[in-house]
Amino acid sequence: MSLFKKSVAFIVVLLILDQALKIWIKTNMMLGESYHIFGDWFQIYFIENNGMAFGMELEGEWGKMLLSLFRIIAVCGIGWYLLDICKKKAPLGLIIAISLIFAGAMGNIIDSAFYGMVFNDSYYQVAQFLPEGGGYSSFLHGKVVDMLYFPLVEGNFPDWFPIWKGEHFVFFRPVFNIADSYITIGVAFILLFQRNYFVKEETN
Repeated sequence: MSLFKKSVAFIVVLLILDQALKIWIKTNMMLGESYHIFGDWFQIYFIENNGMAFGMELEGEWGKMLLSLFRIIAVCGIGWYLLDICKKKAPLGLIIAISLIFAGAMGNIIDSAFYGMVFNDSYYQVAQFLPEGGGYSSFLHGKVVDMLYFPLVEGNFPDWFPIWKGEHFVFFRPVFNIADSYITIGVAFILLFQRNYFVKEETN
């Protein structure tokens, strides 16, 4: 099996894991509902966003549309790059990293593109798959499902703290999903091992 076919198989497995958890969350939990996995510091906490990583988003219908189109263009570029480095037999670590980034971006695109059409909303109810009344939105206007929450430290800033004195804080506050994790891990691999991955290209 070629490197590219192996990377595609790897991506398919990653996407199945990502989508299986998201679909389970969407069809078993209401927005804002949470389960404590390990004490208070690891929770499954169901939220949705319009769509960048870690709950960030662009406001409005046009913002959502532009973000979805940008994602699709970016995924096409990443896919082309993955095919190219596989043909060139790049280091396995680089291929894995790019595959992770591609799978993460693709996983969130699936939410944005299709979830609005195949699920009803999760406000005050558990959403249904292919509901009789149709989905909550249209193509490319779905919301990304997030659920991984790690509030490791929670408290108040001391009074002597210059900006947020006395204010409540949570670390780590963002709620994210498995696809976001894929992207983060892939980028971290590249940053940590870039000398090993790109040394051949630099010397040519």
